[in-house]
Amino acid sequence: MKQSQVNNVTEFILIGFSTSSNLQFLLFFIFLIIYLLTVMENLVIIVTIKLNITLHKPMYFLLCSLSSLEICYVTVTVPILLNGFLTEKNKIAFISCMAQLYIFISLACIECLLLAVMAFDRYVAICIPLHYTVIMSDAHCLLMVVGSWALGFSIAMLKVICIFQLTFCGPNTINHFFCDLSPILNLACTDTSLAELVDFIFGMIVTLVPLSVIIFTYISIIKTVIRIPNTQGQGKTFSTCASHLTVVAIFYFTTFFIYARPKKISSVDRNKYVSIFYSVLTPLLNPIIYCLRNAEVKEALKKTLRLHCKH
Repeated sequence: MKQSQVNNVTEFILIGFSTSSNLQFLLFFIFLIIYLLTVMENLVIIVTIKLNITLHKPMYFLLCSLSSLEICYVTVTVPILLNGFLTEKNKIAFISCMAQLYIFISLACIECLLLAVMAFDRYVAICIPLHYTVIMSDAHCLLMVVGSWALGFSIAMLKVICIFQLTFCGPNTINHFFCDLSPILNLACTDTSLAELVDFIFGMIVTLVPLSVIIFTYISIIKTVIRIPNTQGQGKTFSTCASHLTVVAIFYFTTFFIYARPKKISSVDRNKYVSIFYSVLTPLLNPIIYCLRNAEVKEALKKTLRLHCKH
């Protein structure tokens, strides 16, 4: 806190997307609809799983946690994006910017860990099914989810503390629609090498370790499925993993595109548009992917809607 008091910058201005006034209003309504749909979709999944006892399984408990995460994702970024479409200067206080950065990094770390836990759940269910109820018991499942959230917030705290120690002398204009890491580092007027090193080390740990777990589990799953003599059984087993693999592919592709490069990057404009995909559109798509690829979720959703319509 003491370091931040010597800053000349007390607030940042988010450029967002500079367009004509008419287009600004159009984009406002588009992203407002996306935000409302995202929240509604993920809430529907959470409520559907809660109301249907057939979905009271570890896999769907993990899906509930992921849906909760997606709601947080869009809530921490989209409202300030919407504000930028309506105001000439989208200002955010220094402390608020650091808080937004902290929450956003935390959620990204948590998603990496949750996706690995979900892959582990599929590995246990397919490769060692006789031990599934013991390994993925309610207590163990809860522990893994709580551990993922706690570890994600802890790693993000270490990253943001280093950034918080930097001095910002001006300018205070962030070429982004929210307080992301690279644009903020570009504005620091002190040496950012330590902050970049800490971010790189923990970033690699929190992405590569879960990704390694995911790769290992799916190699094991493929080996197990290949040994299934029934082709129909193979297809059914793979279908339970398809939605998760799709979400993993989308998440890691966009994450590596943005963050697996030096932090002080010049092509910030390109990153802004990619950021729209992983911070706004991915939370919208994930519930659709899980519903379309999962027969149990679709059936439970239809059942819930039928019961709701009767009442």
